[in-house]
Amino acid sequence: MTAVLISGASVAGTALAYWLREQGLTPVVVERAPALRRGGQAVDVRGAALRVLRRMGLEPAARELGNHSVGMSMVDGEGKELMRSEEFALSSGALDSEDIEILREDLVDLVHARTHGVEYRFGDSIAALHQEADGVTVEFEHAPPRRFDLVVGADGLHSNTRGLAFGPEADYISHLGVYLSVFSSDNYLGLDRWQTWFNDGAVGGTVMTVRRNAELRIFLGFGSERPIDYDHRDVEAQKRLVADNVAGLGWEVPGFVERMWKAEDFYFDAMAQIKMDAWSAGRVGLVGDAAHCAAPLSGQGTGLALVGAYVLALELGRTGDHALAFARYEERMRPFVEANQALALIDRQKVDPEESTARMNAVKDAIDLDAVPD
Repeated sequence: MTAVLISGASVAGTALAYWLREQGLTPVVVERAPALRRGGQAVDVRGAALRVLRRMGLEPAARELGNHSVGMSMVDGEGKELMRSEEFALSSGALDSEDIEILREDLVDLVHARTHGVEYRFGDSIAALHQEADGVTVEFEHAPPRRFDLVVGADGLHSNTRGLAFGPEADYISHLGVYLSVFSSDNYLGLDRWQTWFNDGAVGGTVMTVRRNAELRIFLGFGSERPIDYDHRDVEAQKRLVADNVAGLGWEVPGFVERMWKAEDFYFDAMAQIKMDAWSAGRVGLVGDAAHCAAPLSGQGTGLALVGAYVLALELGRTGDHALAFARYEERMRPFVEANQALALIDRQKVDPEESTARMNAVKDAIDLDAVPD
């Protein structure tokens, strides 16, 4: 039975583990964090990705846990309301669609629960890969070396697997000129199923209710023409970056910053895309953001992760030839990826919610999940 090591236990990694096991393969997941990662933004599941979730039997549970916003408003730096809508929400588009908006951590929990029996190795990471004709010997940071038939990197924008097998991140990353932080707070604003977008030039963000209005997810972002050099594991330094770049803003921003310092689930990163000529090298492949990050600005990163995991697992299950499977996976996914990456390049400050939703709808189903390769 083919043994596949998956690096990363977020959406792409857990979904791939599920579908590989469904295809009769043996997945093993290694995750650097000591447990499933908490925090992060609300994500959208729509179109082809919603069909994948449905095929996993997770649609009802995801809808139950989903956010149920009734509208959004937009304010300027002084808190003056510029726009209000009860038909569209900034993060999820048209409110009468079948799309599901759910916290990233809740979606990962649901998928992870469906992989009962899969081996997970938390608190460890790949240190080196040694490819041979019939397998890959993997050295770990902590565990003894182990041999696998295949290795798949599902470890995000700053993929360790990609660096080991394909070379430096700088060869593939394309910055979009924006940095974004996300963290939780109690709903001290008393919002009721609502999202508010605020903007003051190149600095802005969003605040939205989650978990039946019990919590807020606060997004603070700022622009930077050049990539910022910072330690991806130094959370306090990242918080200082955010605080410095939003200093002086009005509305509720000072209160957001105060809560940011206390947040235990703080996340910060550049809005960036990964563009590669190939997503596999020998017996090592990539899926999700590790292969083709579209950036949160696209609204489709989670969809690409779910669909990519499904397609890759199906192709690996259809043939014992990993090279052919990787090629078929890429052939099917690449047009879908490129269409969705293009969404992130829309200047959303100049596109109203209705037009933005229309553009999303034009690409969310742009892949045939049931295609059978020649």
